[in-house]
Amino acid sequence: MGKSEEASGPLDPVDDPPAGQPSFRTTDFVKGLARGIAGALLFALPMQMTMEMWALGFAMDRFRLALLLVIAVPLLVGIAHRIGFEKTVSWREDIRDAMIAYAIGIIASAMILALFKLLTPDTSEQDFLGKIALQAVPAGIGALLGRSQLGADPDDAEDDPDSGYGAELFMMAVGALFLNLNMAPTEEMILISYKMTPWHALATIGLSILVMHAFVYAVSFKGGHELDDTPGWHALIRFTLPGYVIALLVSLYCLWSFGRLDGSGSMATLMATIVLGFPGAIGAAAARLIL
Repeated sequence: MGKSEEASGPLDPVDDPPAGQPSFRTTDFVKGLARGIAGALLFALPMQMTMEMWALGFAMDRFRLALLLVIAVPLLVGIAHRIGFEKTVSWREDIRDAMIAYAIGIIASAMILALFKLLTPDTSEQDFLGKIALQAVPAGIGALLGRSQLGADPDDAEDDPDSGYGAELFMMAVGALFLNLNMAPTEEMILISYKMTPWHALATIGLSILVMHAFVYAVSFKGGHELDDTPGWHALIRFTLPGYVIALLVSLYCLWSFGRLDGSGSMATLMATIVLGFPGAIGAAAARLIL
């Protein structure tokens, strides 16, 4: 009685799903939360140490800043649906993960900015809130991406029910936005666009498309699309060109949002968008490989 009952007794947590499952899910969530904090620091630190981002926290137009914060919410929910702190089964859980990521982004940004003495008791309220709000967007994205970068289960991607065409384009937009948030605030983007001629711009467009196509579809990187059974022109038209258009639109939005296009003519705007579209295209392509 003693041995066989003891071996198959109710003390084994594996044989007791009702009690065991919540424990495992809680453990997964806590691990995902820790990865999220690490991801927020890893991905947002370059922007938290950039002078232009500090200045924009105070000087950025409040309507544009508010719009960026509003856009970030559905963006984070969409990322959480693909890559959350744990595997989710409903949009309610995705919204929860997105809000937690936002909170992590706010806390991590405030902590780092205070550590660098960029936030002090003497900082004005507008500057204080603006700096944290602006930095919280990339930090929140980084918090969610930390799951895929810092130890997510490799089998998760195989179980992803939403890896269709729309999801591919969405992740391209995320990749372009994330990299553009690093570049758009800098004066170098505008300086480069003024130095370039139309021929340089055409060459940049061609190189952006070529690199993007090679990155995602022609090179056998993890997550890349193989061209063995698909004509190269099909992948180019269906994925690469729409992805590049998305990268350009995201670039245009980022430049406008940070006030880099104020007072610029149409030609200057086009040139600046093409310049920023180059890193944006690489970010869009890399998103498919690493997110």
